[in-house]
Amino acid sequence: MTLITDSNRQWWILAAASSVLGLVVLDETVVGVALPTIRQELAMSEVASHWVVNAYLLTFTCFLAVSGKLGDMLGRRMVFPAGAVIFMAGSLTAGLAPTGGWLIAARALQGIGAAITFPASMAIVTHTFPPKTRGVAFGVQTTIAGCFMASGPLVGGFFSEIVSWRWIFLVNLPVVAATVGALLLTYTEPDLAGRDVSAFGLRRFDYPGLAALVAGLSGITIGLMQASDWGWTSPAILGPLVGGSAFLVVFVVIELRRAAPLVELDLLAIPTFTGGNIVFAVFQFEKMIVFIFVALYLQHVLHRSPIEAGIVVSIAILPTLVTPRLAGRIRDAHGARVPLTITLVVTAACVVAIGLGTRLESLWLIGAVLIVWGAVMPGIAVTARPALMGAVPAEKHGQASGVNLSIQMLGGTIAIAVCSTLLILTGSYWLVFLVTGLATLASAFVAWTMVERPGTTA
Repeated sequence: MTLITDSNRQWWILAAASSVLGLVVLDETVVGVALPTIRQELAMSEVASHWVVNAYLLTFTCFLAVSGKLGDMLGRRMVFPAGAVIFMAGSLTAGLAPTGGWLIAARALQGIGAAITFPASMAIVTHTFPPKTRGVAFGVQTTIAGCFMASGPLVGGFFSEIVSWRWIFLVNLPVVAATVGALLLTYTEPDLAGRDVSAFGLRRFDYPGLAALVAGLSGITIGLMQASDWGWTSPAILGPLVGGSAFLVVFVVIELRRAAPLVELDLLAIPTFTGGNIVFAVFQFEKMIVFIFVALYLQHVLHRSPIEAGIVVSIAILPTLVTPRLAGRIRDAHGARVPLTITLVVTAACVVAIGLGTRLESLWLIGAVLIVWGAVMPGIAVTARPALMGAVPAEKHGQASGVNLSIQMLGGTIAIAVCSTLLILTGSYWLVFLVTGLATLASAFVAWTMVERPGTTA
């Protein structure tokens, strides 16, 4: 009996692309519960242990900007396996890491592989399914990714307590190998004649822009992350902060002057697009704070085991598997502006309430609020993404998607950098969640004033 046939080929492709995408999402959430165990075994400082999360987010953010172009020029059938191999190499190195430094470097390598694989998987699904069934396909892909995300804290808790934290990385290897093999057996690249590999030549591709972006984001992230260890007035902190800011200014200048920029900054002149991206940055900010810092709080303050902490966070994520469809219907009926604003206000209230739970040391309050938070969270992405993409001309949707993903991941990078320093300086989880809640509330104001406001969408 033949497993792969013409009638089911597209579903094999969807399963393969979605599984690797799920692992990319899993590696955002799986590490948080295991951080205390990793820190103890590798004798890492608190700041260094937080780099285990942020090294992944930082390289993911930086290289998302170029990965979409790689797929366009070289083909997804080449780029997707290449990104997966890099991701596997990072996973193997992380699983075998003898020191904290090796682990942080491995996580950075994982982030590069994830950045290359992520947009390629989305494009493969787009090319495989015709428009009339594409919505169903993306719904399945989103559900699979949601299942991986929901299982992340529990998987991290199980491996770090029962087996070894190293298996949260090593388990990636057989899954990625199997899915890449399935993809190579089933997926045929369309439009091969349109490739222009010469676009990656030294004169045509925006290497200066990429270098300035990586240097700028890395400098600022290093400065923010290490300030609590090295001191805010230390030249070792002021140098990266000032240098990183300067490189970002250089990046903007380069992009405005390039005929084929890495990032088309002109898109940010569209209010709905800019407002939607600010919302997505804050969305990723608060999501990473909840995933990481709730897990840390449960273990450090309430002295719960890694598995117990993983169960609490995973239960909170479960509603995200069923509420996106309802959020989509509300968006279709009422537009994005009002539902998005209300969702952000409720989300801000949930984050502050979680902070209150940490203040009262109430596991029941934290757990109950987490379920509400998980239920409303999909409403942000489901309403904001169609709005910002709909405000951009169709011929720029690919570039707009890349910008959106980059800014979203940047929000997570900033979250870990800022809130790690805040926690180390004050020792207050309540303050971390309060600041995050206020930032989320501010994004509600942005949504109300910029997203789909009459006369400002183009």
